Amino acid sequence: MNGLRDLVAAELSTPTPAPITAFAQHLTTLFPGAQGVLFYGSILRTGDLSGVLDYYVLTERPPAGWRGLFTRILWPDVSYHELEHDGTVLRAKVASMTLAQFQKATSGAGIDTTIWARFVQPCALIWAADGARDSVIDAVTSACRTAARFAIALGPVDGAPLTLWTALFQETYKAELRVEKAGREVSILTYDPGRYERVMEAVQRDEGAAMGQGEQTRLRKAWSVRKALGKPLNVARLIKASFTFQGAARYAVWKIQRHTGVEVQLTPWKERFPVLAAPGVLFQIWSARRKALRT
Repeated sequence: MNGLRDLVAAELSTPTPAPITAFAQHLTTLFPGAQGVLFYGSILRTGDLSGVLDYYVLTERPPAGWRGLFTRILWPDVSYHELEHDGTVLRAKVASMTLAQFQKATSGAGIDTTIWARFVQPCALIWAADGARDSVIDAVTSACRTAARFAIALGPVDGAPLTLWTALFQETYKAELRVEKAGREVSILTYDPGRYERVMEAVQRDEGAAMGQGEQTRLRKAWSVRKALGKPLNVARLIKASFTFQGAARYAVWKIQRHTGVEVQLTPWKERFPVLAAPGVLFQIWSARRKALRT
């Protein structure tokens, strides 16, 4: 039987369509000291390139200057990028952090829940620097193990794998500052329930024995701390992102045009000061909608 790491390594090696791979290669030129590029999210399942691609870029060290100072305290950095590939404009939202930060986060050692809860879900390692691939595989394996152990501790005693995963995702959504539709965890699990069963079974085999009551109690106490601090941590990240989100204005303009049909002209001033420009843009959208209703 395959161990957890074997399952993760095989999944991370899943081929991705050429445009997605090309964008990943492009990102390695934008992030100095790139060590790995992970692709994740719904487009990994659907292949719908009209939406926003989701990547994590793992780097050797934080960015230089004041941005790097913030990143050492609150990761990841978030940025928006576009790339024309074979006549089609591709769009991507990119989170970045150092490989060392990623390794710590996936281990569950800190209070953050977002990284290991994200990377227990399917992803693909599209590119890795020489010598870094094994470290990334180990880190994603650690994310799956951390998530499974919390699922066992938080879920019903002797619960089936999918029941445990359901309980875990419900708890992580409560702990994080996220607005998810009711039953979001069901849509995640039902896409490939066998995959999540295999991950849980692999973790339980690797552990070698059922989790003891003492360890369950320890993990539940650890979870109570994470649940209490999860939302404040996410608020702090949102505040940081309001000042450091590179490409925020271009991303917002694209979202507005996609969802409202209102064309917003992106001027250099709006791109440099997106927060100050927001009221004027909202007024433009309101005016355009009122005009449309009158015609």
